[in-house]
Amino acid sequence: MSEQEQVWMCDNCNIPLLPDKVDVAYMGNAFPVELLKCPNCGLVFIPEELALGKMVEVEEQLEDK
Repeated sequence: MSEQEQVWMCDNCNIPLLPDKVDVAYMGNAFPVELLKCPNCGLVFIPEELALGKMVEVEEQLEDK
């Protein structure tokens, strides 16, 4: 099963995470991003490639300002 087909479950509620728009904030800046989120408790899953890739890149750009 590929990562795209994998069903991610909420550890708190034991229900599937669903795609939803969330605001990711850093240094007073907020960015709307579609991520997997628990519809019950709001837990958000950030994939490793996003956390270590694009988010680090944006973080470095904001810190350079």
